[in-house]
Amino acid sequence: MGKYFLIVAFLGIEAAVLFNILAPNPDNASNLDALKTKYSKVAKKPADHSKFAELNKHFNNPTDVTRACISCHNERDKQIMATNHWTWQKTEYMEGKGIVNYGKINAINNFCIAAKGNEGSCAKCHAGFGMGQPGFAFSDSTRVDCIICHDNSETYMKGQDMDGYPDPKVDLAKVAQSVGKPKRSNCGVCHFYGGGGNNVKHGDLEEALFEPNKELDVHMAVENMNLQCVDCHKTTDHKIKGNLYSVSSMDLNRLSCEECHSATPHKEDIINEHTLKVACQTCHIPTYAKANATKLEWDWSTAGDLRNGEPYEIDDKDGNHIYLSIKGSFKWGKNLKPDYVWFNGKANHYLMGEVISDTTHPVQINTLYGSYSDVNSKITPVKIHLGNQPYDPINHILITPKLYADKKGEGAYWQDFNWQTASEVGMKDNNLPFSGKVGFIKTVAYWPVNHMVAPKEESVNCTECHTKSNSRLAGLGDFYMPARDHSSFIDTFGITLIAIVFGGSLIHGGARIVYNSKKNKKEDK
Repeated sequence: MGKYFLIVAFLGIEAAVLFNILAPNPDNASNLDALKTKYSKVAKKPADHSKFAELNKHFNNPTDVTRACISCHNERDKQIMATNHWTWQKTEYMEGKGIVNYGKINAINNFCIAAKGNEGSCAKCHAGFGMGQPGFAFSDSTRVDCIICHDNSETYMKGQDMDGYPDPKVDLAKVAQSVGKPKRSNCGVCHFYGGGGNNVKHGDLEEALFEPNKELDVHMAVENMNLQCVDCHKTTDHKIKGNLYSVSSMDLNRLSCEECHSATPHKEDIINEHTLKVACQTCHIPTYAKANATKLEWDWSTAGDLRNGEPYEIDDKDGNHIYLSIKGSFKWGKNLKPDYVWFNGKANHYLMGEVISDTTHPVQINTLYGSYSDVNSKITPVKIHLGNQPYDPINHILITPKLYADKKGEGAYWQDFNWQTASEVGMKDNNLPFSGKVGFIKTVAYWPVNHMVAPKEESVNCTECHTKSNSRLAGLGDFYMPARDHSSFIDTFGITLIAIVFGGSLIHGGARIVYNSKKNKKEDK
């Protein structure tokens, strides 16, 4: 029924076009002007922290900076400690699994697999100090890293493999005296480099967005709106609007384009009607990974090859790793058209220790729910990342290997290059069973594309979807799309209806002409 309802609705629109009743919406241009005015206002400068006595001293330890911050900004530490930027997890409902605590702290992905047990490296993007070290406590407010988000000097950076502590070269006093509202540079140092390098994970979040032009992203363009991340991802009590689709299951606290642009932002009503079933990103992000390539496939099974007993790497002409001894083989892509799925905001995820019932198909790291018949679903662009990662062929569960350690002999794969010991130690760290056997299994993950919005002139053209050959939406086959799909009955019905409408117009017009002609003759007499 839904399929035929769409057909009838489309044909009705065609008839309306013939009668010229699809008038432009004059309010949308003024809405856009209002947005431009709002975001062109210069933000009020923060307090000059260089004048605060508490910050005019040498800091030996970053935890001392945190103490100085919360001596004035009291209770802010508790706000941070209640967010998933700190806990790396949240309580959510997953279909078929009930209420679970889930997040980076216990998630499995098909990039570096798992953070648990590898915090020494992964904690570089934690909003705290010493995560994973003995004695670390999530209740210790002095371990909160205020300056990773609020440094405006652009000199602060976490140390490589230092459990989240800053690089020793950082001047903590300078940074503490230069704090302010978070900028793209603050958010980007973590979110642009997730997965082990620039643009590895998302495909639409990368270092080119630090200072983008409008061709790369029309919202963040320095010569245009120059929006910062927090302009859209608004924050209350340090809780940031927007949930990462890859690790969030419920349709809560999501961020949508409509919050600024409304559900009817176009001048033409026929385009506004598309927003009922088509996400804004589908038309306005025609390509992603525009400036730098993103990783599309990661094969862990090829890792471990050494040259003269030492790890090595092979890079492509653009400097992207296509082989690393510590990680395996990769495939990259640049300037890509997204794939498209139906998505209603809800998702499911593979949980640590979950038994894989069917090993003949790729394991779904995350499943995005949605369908044409679901009233809350919209066509949404995604990046699909394929993996081939270690799993236990006896217990039928994905393995969480220990990857990072400071030195050899601790079982870490990146040091010892032994899958059995790395898997044994890693599974023990996560309290999971391990049979002693290591195999490899295909996996797939979906990353919705939300950034790199193109100028409106470069948005997806109607014929890129409404076409029989190479339609962008060729993979979505659960609904009828005019010009893409063919049905003799529907086509005949549509042509007949158009002919009736057109013929009715001719008959009506002809009758009016005859009537007026006779009327004029009578008046002449």
